[in-house]
Amino acid sequence: MATHGAASSSEWLERYEAVGGAPAAQAPHVLKIGNVGASRVLVMVGGREGGAGALRSFGRDLAEAAPDLQVWSVDRREQNLADLSGFAKGPQEATDYYLGGRYRTPADPAAAAGWGLAVLVHDLREIVRAAADGGRRQVVLGGISVGANAVLNYAAWDFDGAPGYDDLAGLVLADGGVYDAYSGAGMEFGLTLEAAKGWRAQIEQSGAVFETATSEATGLGDLPESAAIWLQLTALHALADPHGVSALVPHLPEGVRPSGQVTNMGLFGRLLDAADRHPSYSVHAGLPTDDGDWADGGPTSLSAVAEAFAGPEPGAWVWYTLNRVMLDYVATIDFTQSEITDYLGLPIRHTTDIDVPLYAFQSGLTGGTVGQAAKRVAASSKIGEATVHSDFDLSHQDLMYARWADNKFLQTLAEWASR
Repeated sequence: MATHGAASSSEWLERYEAVGGAPAAQAPHVLKIGNVGASRVLVMVGGREGGAGALRSFGRDLAEAAPDLQVWSVDRREQNLADLSGFAKGPQEATDYYLGGRYRTPADPAAAAGWGLAVLVHDLREIVRAAADGGRRQVVLGGISVGANAVLNYAAWDFDGAPGYDDLAGLVLADGGVYDAYSGAGMEFGLTLEAAKGWRAQIEQSGAVFETATSEATGLGDLPESAAIWLQLTALHALADPHGVSALVPHLPEGVRPSGQVTNMGLFGRLLDAADRHPSYSVHAGLPTDDGDWADGGPTSLSAVAEAFAGPEPGAWVWYTLNRVMLDYVATIDFTQSEITDYLGLPIRHTTDIDVPLYAFQSGLTGGTVGQAAKRVAASSKIGEATVHSDFDLSHQDLMYARWADNKFLQTLAEWASR
């Protein structure tokens, strides 16, 4: 693999900025990485909680390995609602700011109730068009976890008669997709029209605009932003003083609070340890030591994960996951136009017409169902055949953080993108 030195500083791009014509408070942002002269751009959409910062090291490695490719990592418009300002201060100031409840929360959450898949897809189209630079560059659209659902729905979307796939040179699905893609992880989805109406009413009438699923699954709190704040705060301490005794432990929720004295890096590692935590949110990055510290090991370096989370901007995780987007993902899981998609205003009318190359990768999270679903998408459209690669020894989060030598996702994606 090439190194950053392969491109001079004047040729290498790494910049975070707003894209599109929406007001600043609603505009999606992208982290742009790679050679300024690249003729192709891979636009990557994160998963349920995935922010642009999660793909920083991934983007660097991929753009270095494929010099004719830029990587644009997307922050969806809801990340504008997060108050990341405190992370620009020192660890103690950030601790006081966030654990003291001084951070800003959305003044009008109901304003985001309608930010569903239709809004996301149109935001992505602004990004895709900007990446294409007036037709001077090819654009591949990729997604991790439910970001892969966004990719497929974009490809099938009807933009006033024009299919979404016409904008694209290829599709990348990582550990996600439609049909039964998640069944290997024990997640199967079904939705009736009545259930869709009830779910929508909860969002629009009962104020359930944001999900709390990630915070609850990680045990880090019951607010939508709890998990993102805790992981960014512990990462900030871990980078500043990795072997110092953590002062955060007493403040953690009891269910995830380690017993005894731990270091800052030891605490961060314990919150993401693949041997002990939720499989959707963990990494293979080593082991806790008897003295409370952390011993690196496995395909992922814990310090690389800490760098991604610490920020300050962009963050690795989105604070506010939109309930309406999740409703729309479930509504489109069968990847066909139906009375439910009509009711929700989701014109995925071109599912069988897609004719651009499809690459899919699957980790140990689903045990093979992601690849099966990708092949079904290809077979039921004009794609014909999908390129599918697997590494069941990698975790779901390892796909973004594992070092090049141990990351088959990066290696095979770089080869596929170069073709």
